[in-house]
Formats: sequence, C-alpha cells, structure tokens
Amino acid sequence: MIPLSWYLIVAAGLFSLGMYGVLSRKNMVAILMSVELMLNAININLIAFWRYLNPEQVTGQAFAIMVFAVSAAEVAVGLALVISLYRRRKTVIAENVDLMKW
Repeated sequence: MIPLSWYLIVAAGLFSLGMYGVLSRKNMVAILMSVELMLNAININLIAFWRYLNPEQVTGQAFAIMVFAVSAAEVAVGLALVISLYRRRKTVIAENVDLMKW
C-alpha cells in the first residue's frame, strides 16, 4: 500500500507546477490549464485523505465530484471569455487585455 505522504508530495508538486504556470504564463489559455492542474492537485488530496482517514463514507468522493463540476464550469466560462476577448482584441495575452483602462 502506498503511503499517504507520497500522494501529498505528488499533489504538492502538481499544485506548485500549476501555481508557477499561473504566475509565469502570459497566454490566458495556458493560465486556465494551470488552474486546472491546481484543481487536480486538490482532487488528489481529497481522495487521498478520504482513502486513508475514512473510507467507509463517501465524503471525499463527493467533494472530488463537486470540484470536477466546478472545474468544468470554470473551463466553459473561461474559454468563452477567452474566445470573446480574442474576437474583440485579437490577442490572448493577459498583459494586453486592458478592458478596465481608459
């Protein structure tokens, strides 16, 4: 049986990779993919803790399914915004999008 710490190390690495992608990327699609990596790291933690702490109940699985639903909604709304911005500004570079500036 794989120890809990291994799952936590993998999830921390995945979350760190996603955080690096969010902070360093300029392309908005790459930023969305990095956010998805971070959400997958959260799912790994939820399932790992559920498996090791209380496998009789389905709370960890239920929370993971909710995270998947939020993730799917985030992708749908995020990509719709990116497509709309691309049609209006002809760019998906996050620094070039200045809708709030005059």
